Amino acid sequence: MRENAFAIHVNQVRCVTCNQGSDRREPCRPKEAPRSLIVMADQSRRGSRQETAPAADDKVVPIELGRAPRPARQATRQPLARIHILGAMRAVAWTGHDLLPRGRKARALLGYLCLHPGESVARSRLAALLWDRVSDAQAATSFRQSLRELSQAMGPLAQELIAGERSTVSLHAAFCWVDAQEALASGWPFSSGADGNLVGHYPGELLEGMDGISVSFDHWLLTERTRFTGRLRERLEADLKAVTGRDAEGRAATARRVIAFDPTHEGAARVLMRALVEMGERAQALHEYERCRDAVRSSLDVEPSSETRALYQALRTFSSVGPPPVITGPAGGEPQELPLRAASRLRVAVRPFQALAPHVETLAMLLSQEIAAGLARFRWFDVIAPATYREGSFLPQNQADYIVEANLSGSAQRVQVSVRLIDVSEQSQLVWSDRFDMPAAEIDDLNERIVGPVVARIDPVILFIEGQRRKGQQLDADGLVLKAIPLMYSMERDKYEAAGSLIAEAIKADDSNANALAWAAYWQVWFVGQGWADDPAQALATAQDHAVRAIRVDPENAEALGIYGHICAFLDKDFEAAMHYFDRALQLNPNLAFIWALSAPTCCYTGQSDLALRRLDRYRELTPSDPLFPLWEYFYAIAYFFKRDYERAVVVGRRAAKANPDFVNGYKPLIAALGHLGRAEEAARYIAKLLRLEPGFTVASFGSVYPFRKPDDRDHYMQGLLLAGVPRG
Repeated sequence: MRENAFAIHVNQVRCVTCNQGSDRREPCRPKEAPRSLIVMADQSRRGSRQETAPAADDKVVPIELGRAPRPARQATRQPLARIHILGAMRAVAWTGHDLLPRGRKARALLGYLCLHPGESVARSRLAALLWDRVSDAQAATSFRQSLRELSQAMGPLAQELIAGERSTVSLHAAFCWVDAQEALASGWPFSSGADGNLVGHYPGELLEGMDGISVSFDHWLLTERTRFTGRLRERLEADLKAVTGRDAEGRAATARRVIAFDPTHEGAARVLMRALVEMGERAQALHEYERCRDAVRSSLDVEPSSETRALYQALRTFSSVGPPPVITGPAGGEPQELPLRAASRLRVAVRPFQALAPHVETLAMLLSQEIAAGLARFRWFDVIAPATYREGSFLPQNQADYIVEANLSGSAQRVQVSVRLIDVSEQSQLVWSDRFDMPAAEIDDLNERIVGPVVARIDPVILFIEGQRRKGQQLDADGLVLKAIPLMYSMERDKYEAAGSLIAEAIKADDSNANALAWAAYWQVWFVGQGWADDPAQALATAQDHAVRAIRVDPENAEALGIYGHICAFLDKDFEAAMHYFDRALQLNPNLAFIWALSAPTCCYTGQSDLALRRLDRYRELTPSDPLFPLWEYFYAIAYFFKRDYERAVVVGRRAAKANPDFVNGYKPLIAALGHLGRAEEAARYIAKLLRLEPGFTVASFGSVYPFRKPDDRDHYMQGLLLAGVPRG
């Protein structure tokens, strides 16, 4: 055997150099053999204390380096390194050597590259991300030190795994196995056992324990974690939808993967229950319902959906041996006693809806349950579900602040629903009611036609009442924020600053309250937008910090996610991240009208005026009587201006400016639209009001800070302001 060849003992021919397997005897001849593999293979042999003799049936095959390989019949490629970034971070070479550097910054660098495999990442970007509080020169020096530490930890494999250019660095995706990438590709980073049960559990969050490296890195990490969770959820749910036609064991394995990721996923629970019954495990199917019920109750504070409960009842009815019936409410007599509510935590009770016609009895039960579930998505109050007390009973006054009740009537062709919200905190008082009418044939659109509008209209009514009423009371963090919100939307400086004091007091009372942190961030953004902040950069940094903390405290707080999305667009001009957070917020609570409206300007910034108008229309469909609509109406003026519909922009802009004369940004789309229409004389009085509210406003200053994705949109907006007579600057 020649000096540049070595032998390996396998039943199938396998080359250490290229990791190709084949039953042929031809040697593998790569064009350029990675030197690190020879070094590590030699180190591995030298480190072994005892050589293992080949078995009699083993083939001793010389592998010659330096020539091109022939194609293998059954090629299999093994990675040079396996890197785990879900849960505790780990990196192991194919030889078993630990490749993980000791320093947190070097580990963070590796984690970033693992999430962008194969991409050439600018060194300046990584340096600014990890060292955001030092000069660029010092950050570059620190980056080189961490990159050197990472290379030293990887040893001879560094030249195969890390590619470094003068201004960029990247990770060779072909030579690495990364668990997060594998999870997105296969739906789960773990396999299933022979019995279909999941081997292991969800390994943990992305880059666990890497928080606190820097403010910029924390913001990036939060975005990546949210994006990864959303993509993994989409992949698992796609797998769940594709289980039709598979055998019971395959369906059960897929459902278990989804449940391990999201224990409250009722769709996966139902698939698993049906599969278990087919497998002859009816008792286990009933137990799965109980697990799902407990998870939904503890996490969402609601009962399982009517579909899940119906499946459980069907399985229990046809089961010869099963658990005792699950009682969700008393069958008669007095209602169960509910725990007394906290001193200032609002509680909203949903009564079982009354059916005034026999053919709508099932619909009445379903509708009351769905509305309770929809209300439970809001973060300002607790919800008492209809199953908690029997029909016709009244809750004691100290157990609820508001009660939702409804009557259903109609014919076989149409259904009428009359819904009422009653304030019972002091005395029974009707505070809101509405009537919905829909064809019986469209009952499948129940959530779109009735449930969504009902819960979306109840939320702002309660918040408005509580904001006006809570005066002279000892309030907790939520109560203080509820009192502050109406003051914020006045856009009068003295009231706005009073709202800021209330929110600061709320954070002081409870610095882990997600609602208080989210609205503190929102307050800072609008304070800067009004031109009132002495240090806009510091105010916006504070806003970003509060928003990130709010999402950490409550990752499923839809309002906090939406507010952070607005900050991503307004502050960072990161429109992709902004739309991601807006969409995530609306996925968690599709009936949160406030976020439908707040996302519209970002659509305009990206040149999608039609999408902005559709989102604003959805906001109006959900809450046609929102008391805060006069403020949000100016978003229509922005959308019409970007659409080049100047006449509509002027009509809406005039109305919005009249309703909110102290809102500085409300004048800008109106003035620009008048400029393009050649009506500078009419625009002059609005310019005077704008300059009174924001002295020193110029077209140049506007163009330097306003978030635009397309340069043409920026130029077009600035041209409208110039034509109207705004100082150029």
